Amino acid sequence: MLGAIIGDIVGSRFEFHNLKSKDFELFSPDCFFTDDSVMTLAIAQAILDTVKAHGTLEPDNAEHFYQQLASAAVKNMQAFGRSYPSCGYGARFAKWLDSSDPRPYQSYGNGAAMRVSPAGLAARTEAEAMRLAEAVTAVTHNHPEGIKGAQATAVAVFLLRRGVSKADVRERISCDFYPLDFTIDAIRPSYNFHVSCQSSVPQAIQCYLESQSFEDALRIAVSLGGDSDTIAAIAGSLAEADYGIPADIRTAALPYLDDKLCCVLDEWQEVMCR
Repeated sequence: MLGAIIGDIVGSRFEFHNLKSKDFELFSPDCFFTDDSVMTLAIAQAILDTVKAHGTLEPDNAEHFYQQLASAAVKNMQAFGRSYPSCGYGARFAKWLDSSDPRPYQSYGNGAAMRVSPAGLAARTEAEAMRLAEAVTAVTHNHPEGIKGAQATAVAVFLLRRGVSKADVRERISCDFYPLDFTIDAIRPSYNFHVSCQSSVPQAIQCYLESQSFEDALRIAVSLGGDSDTIAAIAGSLAEADYGIPADIRTAALPYLDDKLCCVLDEWQEVMCR
């Protein structure tokens, strides 16, 4: 989850000023957290609230658990979004945040994938990763491509956290979600700004798959161009699950978050990682 947030912060200053290079300072005064970080932490809080209400991630009444999780996702995304109103939300999502009757709107935007890493981290089985991802996604992004983007990301995070190899993750994603029959070097010159899951999630996954380290994954993601903060957030969530986060990068990134956002990270560590 912090990997997604760091990717968001690193990519933030390049979203509308693409670099197409791996040669840049990771952090600068121009970096900031965006909606990617805010919504990732909102989903984390939703999972936390639901787990605490049931006392477990494996309740006897699973249907009730997932219904409550979906409600908690709506509640927390609206609360966090209203607390951080100027973080770059898309027009339809901004309208959803302010709605008194929020309903899904058939979105297949990559917001489904950039916020879903807590589902992959919380899951104890691949099936659970799929179901958690769908529950927190379908409240807004209920188009099949939106759900697919979220599930692909959550499953990849789950598998990598369990020590599954890159080769096997590539095969799993290629077989059941997206073809990964390209390289970043090949697509970089013509890759433009895309906000759909189908045009950014496989590219973000490929950024991770070609990387050699957590930092390298972020550099490759930024170098691709396009929706840089979201590409780097998705790649960063996978890279964290595989490589972990170097202490110096963690230390440099956390001051970009305020106390409220850091408290969610702390609570996650206390409740979900004990």
